[in-house]
Amino acid sequence: MLRILGRPISINVRKVLWAAAEAGLAFDHEPEWAASRDVNSPEFLALNPNGLVPVLVSDEGVLWESNTICRYLAGRAGRSDLLPAAAFARAEVEKWMDWQATELNGAWGPAFLALVRRHPDHVGDEGAIARSAARWNSLMLLLERRLAETGAHVAGEAFTLADVAIGLSLQRWLRTPIARPPTPALLAYRTRLQERPAAQAWIDPDVP
Repeated sequence: MLRILGRPISINVRKVLWAAAEAGLAFDHEPEWAASRDVNSPEFLALNPNGLVPVLVSDEGVLWESNTICRYLAGRAGRSDLLPAAAFARAEVEKWMDWQATELNGAWGPAFLALVRRHPDHVGDEGAIARSAARWNSLMLLLERRLAETGAHVAGEAFTLADVAIGLSLQRWLRTPIARPPTPALLAYRTRLQERPAAQAWIDPDVP
């Protein structure tokens, strides 16, 4: 049995939960990690020396880093629809996954942490919040153009792991109290994603 460790308020934990559900894999979720259980404990650090969730414990070993875990889950389940076997098609999916983890995550940090998480290191820094929101909006407009182009999903016509990462980021953007430009293609995309049973099981539309 697979074990997924991490509180679901974490966008990266939800990414892994959704990917596992899409792959049709059975797993146990331990949501208490980074909540009531300390990720800096020797027990957890033996699994992930970074002290971060999510962590996947499998019969083959332990993995951390959410995108790596998602790729593993798709491979374990033999789901080449979620992560293609062909080199270029796979790279197209991984490109958007990596973009979400680097460019997009780097943009929303100050605005989200101040306005939603109310982190004391960010609350009140209006300049940083405004710069973060502006950068975040510009990247979401990039996605808007991409979704208008494909008319379906981020990597093309088919749903892939890229949509798990991007779909959660879209939800975070929509749930953060900032001014946003019109994005009809992204809103239509969100509706398509929310129709998926796995999305309904693991994405609370009210949780950013």
